Amino acid sequence: MFKLPISLGIRYLTSSKGAYGSFYSIISIIGLTIGVGALIIVLSVMNGFERELQTRILGVIPHALIKSDNPINYNDKTINDSLNVEGVEAFGPYIELQGLIGSDDRSRGVFISGIVPESENKMSILPEFMVRGSLSDLKDKSGVVIGSWLSRYLNLSLGDEVTVFTNTTRTNIFGTYPRTIKTKIVGIFELNAEPDQSLVLIHHNFARNLVSLEEGYTSSIRIKTKNLFEVDRVGYSVINQLPTDYFFSTWKLTQGTLFKAIQMEKRLVSLLMFLIVTVASFLILTAIVTTVKSKEREIAVLKTLGMRDLDITVIFLTLGLLISLIGIALGLILGVFITLNLNNIIYLSDVLFNYRFLDLDAYFISYFPYEFRLNQFAFTTISAMICSILFAIYPSVKASKLEPVEILRYE
Repeated sequence: MFKLPISLGIRYLTSSKGAYGSFYSIISIIGLTIGVGALIIVLSVMNGFERELQTRILGVIPHALIKSDNPINYNDKTINDSLNVEGVEAFGPYIELQGLIGSDDRSRGVFISGIVPESENKMSILPEFMVRGSLSDLKDKSGVVIGSWLSRYLNLSLGDEVTVFTNTTRTNIFGTYPRTIKTKIVGIFELNAEPDQSLVLIHHNFARNLVSLEEGYTSSIRIKTKNLFEVDRVGYSVINQLPTDYFFSTWKLTQGTLFKAIQMEKRLVSLLMFLIVTVASFLILTAIVTTVKSKEREIAVLKTLGMRDLDITVIFLTLGLLISLIGIALGLILGVFITLNLNNIIYLSDVLFNYRFLDLDAYFISYFPYEFRLNQFAFTTISAMICSILFAIYPSVKASKLEPVEILRYE
């Protein structure tokens, strides 16, 4: 039914005198390519940041902590029964401290976690990221595991002695002092994330002795949930079965702001990129108007030969659709290519210009992660197509309303 109009639309695109040769058509294609490509890059990188936050940071820190005003007997049947609720994947005793870790000439503030090494593979991803030593080398009264960045900062390696100052105290006849321990580094992990700088692991029994708790007791129960975003529901399900002196905290307390910031940044930047795509799509209107102007005589001849207004409209809608398809396809290819090579591109730029274009120290990882999602590809493609078609409708309909007599009169 529209075979001839569609073929004419394609011919106008490929003709040296048609849309392909017009300045505005080329600008439209370039604009769509840049806009769609930028949108794909932004969405993929922000997806990567969300994923890395969930795996490399939330995969290490407790999803939730059940706490009490008094020491917790983690062998108590009531406590264990309360933790067997829907949504809990694993749980175990956990002690968290703050302190300083130092070598001969350097020190740094850290979070000290007392863990049960034998069950850590159920609780976190940390065992998968050990680069030297092992969590199993943590003993009841000795041994620390630190991050790779921290080991470089302190200029220490596996087997070296380290001094740890805790926020617990000891008292003697001379006064009250922070508890200080000297022990050896028995393991080093590398997440390429913020915990590399601030997390120190010791055995739960080691931590228990530092806070003066009896055997079988702990300061909190660590919970790993099946779904990170149901952690509040799980927490309430647990403490509702326990005495009133129990309460809970979640990962949202420490990392929730960062997660929300990433999501907000993703929405705002995506909106900006979508506006760029919209502006590029608007250029299709200019491209079609320019083409209509250059093809007025042909339009007049076609209408004189009996071509319907609808067929004329289809010609230029086809033209607009082809421009948008080319721009979108090139944009998807460009976006995927740059995303896959983004870290190499940034590194090369830093080397060539001796300038750090992007300060990744402001984030929790030292590289650009990415994750492609097909639904976002589909959304980007469909949205750009709809914008392009909407902007193509007006000049296409206007072209169909041209009067052959008025055009041919001046030929």
